[in-house]
Amino acid sequence: MSTDAMDAAKIVQDALEDKLAEDIRMLDLRGLSNIADCFVIASGKNVNHLRAMADEVEQKLFAAGVKLHHSEGYSSGTWILLDFGNMLVHLFNKEERAFYGLEHVWGDAKDVVV
Repeated sequence: MSTDAMDAAKIVQDALEDKLAEDIRMLDLRGLSNIADCFVIASGKNVNHLRAMADEVEQKLFAAGVKLHHSEGYSSGTWILLDFGNMLVHLFNKEERAFYGLEHVWGDAKDVVV
């Protein structure tokens, strides 16, 4: 990934760790998909935890000059999607994450190490 994308991924990882997200995975999708260069996937304990994680990611990236393009699922709180253009952040409760299995869908993707 480009330096800018790596910097953004590091900010997302730090934001999620600050909010005690569980099982954080960052997948490099370059060459595998035209949807995005990077998927960040993490789990939260409940609706409030997922919303706090989403808020923290959005605030920290905004402070770094990265703007949110689109979000979905904030009101339901079982799967929140944050679209930052070349990076998508998926925040799940454990049941939804297991059901959709994005890590398995993108099984060829390499983990991003920041």
